[in-house]
Amino acid sequence: MAVLHSAPKYASNEGVIEVLSESISVWLIEAHEAHGELIFRVQRDAVARVLEILRDDHAYQQLMEIAGADYPSRPERFEVVYMLQSLTKNHRVMVKCSASEDTLVPTVTTLWPNAGWLEREVFDMFGVTFAGNPDLRRILTDYGFEGHPFRKDFPMTGYTELRYSEEEKRVVYEPVELAQEMRSFDFLSPWEGADYELPGDEKSRGAPNVADPKTTEKPADTGDGAKADAAASKPVSPGSPDQKDTGKDAPPAPEPTAKEGGR
Repeated sequence: MAVLHSAPKYASNEGVIEVLSESISVWLIEAHEAHGELIFRVQRDAVARVLEILRDDHAYQQLMEIAGADYPSRPERFEVVYMLQSLTKNHRVMVKCSASEDTLVPTVTTLWPNAGWLEREVFDMFGVTFAGNPDLRRILTDYGFEGHPFRKDFPMTGYTELRYSEEEKRVVYEPVELAQEMRSFDFLSPWEGADYELPGDEKSRGAPNVADPKTTEKPADTGDGAKADAAASKPVSPGSPDQKDTGKDAPPAPEPTAKEGGR
């Protein structure tokens, strides 16, 4: 029995930008389509109002995710990205707003309760503060963690490390100490590259020319010749015991075994 759903199997983006842009035009900064996704950049202070309109007036019922992004060169370095889904239209949109380290982003926990956990993750990883969140605490890092790991200027090694202390019989936190001296691995950096050729880089020059046969100037370059033939005829290891001549005849083959139990 076929089951019919109100939502289309594939939703088109045609005309959606125009309709939604007109509805939120007062707070809209930019709207465009990229990689098949509709993206709306809105004013930070009005993001909760915009999301409420998209939920109530345009049937984007679900808040799927709240993500963060860090662009240190921008005056407001952080982007907060809201991903909405319409169950009845089978369609998704993305809403973005910008923020800095000392600006507040309105919470949307009044619209979707699951936003509380999602905002806590963005706060923990990027340091974006959401005004009105009833429980804005770290959610992924440990108690007393310093810094925000997803910021571009956060060191790869972190600021502190933990270990179990046999003297104190507990886990202790200490500043990160790099035990190796002269830790300079920039020559392997995939971003800057090395000043010299690394093994395997020769493959980037293109495919080898296989049309021209490879030749040598003299036979000695190939390893061929009388010396190589003489060396190849010599055994490389002593023979096995059954290859030695003892002066005795080899024993005859054993009698065949009977079919019934060896009798």
